Amino acid sequence: MAKGKAPRRTLDSYTLRNINKTIKAGDCVLMRPAERSKPQYVARIERIEADARGGNVKVHVRWYYRPEESIGGRRQFHGSKEVFLSDHYDVQSADTIEAKCTVHSFKSYTKLDAVGNDDFFCRFEYNSATGAFNPDRVAVYCKCEMPYNPDDLMVQCEGCSDWFHPACIEMTAEEVKLLDHYFCETCLSEDPKKLQNSLASSVDLDTKVANS
Repeated sequence: MAKGKAPRRTLDSYTLRNINKTIKAGDCVLMRPAERSKPQYVARIERIEADARGGNVKVHVRWYYRPEESIGGRRQFHGSKEVFLSDHYDVQSADTIEAKCTVHSFKSYTKLDAVGNDDFFCRFEYNSATGAFNPDRVAVYCKCEMPYNPDDLMVQCEGCSDWFHPACIEMTAEEVKLLDHYFCETCLSEDPKKLQNSLASSVDLDTKVANS
């Protein structure tokens, strides 16, 4: 007579001895890739389970995709630490977890004083079968009409509050950082006197000033 499948139980938490960290459902982790030359996989733990004796611990995860892993690939506005929450679920051995990490909301990420190796951000959910994103559109900025990339230096026009890349306004990053005033061409054409009363602000990866 065939043996029945051994019962498994759900764990509230589990301590990974190899990294001396305790994980629980809802935590984000970095997992060992199939090829060591590739970056670690980013995942969110949905459930932790073990056999009746507490061994053979498995984690049910929901994968985050990096832009280059998506159907459309990496685009100019994708941040270096950007990931997409996918609809791809999986079960992995807990032994493949190499570190804990934090996946911030986009707004929270832009307010960080410093970005660590274990900091990521997510502003899209991703359908791994169709390549569709949710939301399917986000605010765009600058003359180039691109979504905001928090890695890029931008300067804000005090007239319309739009943000601009230095290259798009024919300036260097160094010139933008030295600005005391900035109004875009459109605002200046409407009221040239604005230049006399303006206050400029700029955003870069270090300051993390929100752009909305």
